[in-house]
Amino acid sequence: MASILDLIPEYIRALGVYVPGKAIRQAQRESGQAVIKMASNENPFGPSPMAVEAMRVAATEANFYPDTDATELRWALAARHNLSSEQVFVTDGSTPLLHILAHVFLSPGLNCISSERSFIIYPIAVGAAGGEYITIPTRNDGYDLDAMAAAINDNTRLLMIANPNNPTGTMFDAEAADEFLRRVPEHVLVVLDEAYSDFAECFATQRGITYSRSFDYVRAGRMNVIVLRTFSKIYGLAGMRLGYACGHPDLLRHLARVRTAFSISTLAEAAGLASIKDAGHIHRTLENNATGAAWLMERFAELGIRAIPTSANFIYFEIEENAAALAKRMQEDGVIIRPLGPWGITNGVRITVGTPEQNERFFQALKSGLQRPLASAETCHRG
Repeated sequence: MASILDLIPEYIRALGVYVPGKAIRQAQRESGQAVIKMASNENPFGPSPMAVEAMRVAATEANFYPDTDATELRWALAARHNLSSEQVFVTDGSTPLLHILAHVFLSPGLNCISSERSFIIYPIAVGAAGGEYITIPTRNDGYDLDAMAAAINDNTRLLMIANPNNPTGTMFDAEAADEFLRRVPEHVLVVLDEAYSDFAECFATQRGITYSRSFDYVRAGRMNVIVLRTFSKIYGLAGMRLGYACGHPDLLRHLARVRTAFSISTLAEAAGLASIKDAGHIHRTLENNATGAAWLMERFAELGIRAIPTSANFIYFEIEENAAALAKRMQEDGVIIRPLGPWGITNGVRITVGTPEQNERFFQALKSGLQRPLASAETCHRG
């Protein structure tokens, strides 16, 4: 008789495991000192004070089940994006949305197309549904939309597109998206993952281009386009798990069938409602990010390091050695960075744009880390 473990499908056995950025407490235990985290694209200012107060108040109702549909937040987001509430679907982060989409549209024999060097959750979500994950080589460090369109076949059901892309920070503009969508057949759902949209809009304005017209596709009733957004980045609510999708109501109703009931906590909804009202916190975050990104790019140039100009709140750069070794050395100096070995980029690093003080501390640790070996073999073993 076979063991129950023997009955697990092979496509589940073949799945990779998501490797998160190192947690601050873990790094502090390993390093024996206070550290700053510049690894996971989090808001360096934290959540809005309005969101913190809203969560404090909402905590008094923690004995009640939350609203599965997050109705108040859904209404507020619909008003914010000039959509109907039926065109908005709220979940506990955008990562669960990716898994929901994969489970709804994929099965063995069907495929999803994306790019190399893109969001590491995409292949995990696709693989967990039994689908085939097809990657297209990058062009100019970003998505090759022409090659992606050409790769579509009768078995393609999803195109997962991060714009801006994570981890490279590159983006394509609205005109490129329009041209691409004209080439996508109706049997393929285009997932526009716009987790870093607020930062991208800021940079696009500086550069005199149009970032995205994604909500225009939704308003026009296009069935095979869905837009993903998150509260983890500009709103500083990564720990609350809150995201949403905008798309055709008939499409969203099918997604709701497989969403986990009560997955959006009362505290998360309260925080989301308060966050979108705090324009000052949003402006401060955007201003700090634009200034910090420019400063960091100048420092990378001083060191002769290839870094890609960003459209997000992080910067991708490459070094001449294994990035995991550099990450260990920098952790000794109290700075957590994100080596990109899990993406298959052994010499690649992604760092969050921090406050001016954090950026300076990162730069000093980077210079030191590039010049010295690990403090001890024990440190290497612990990492």
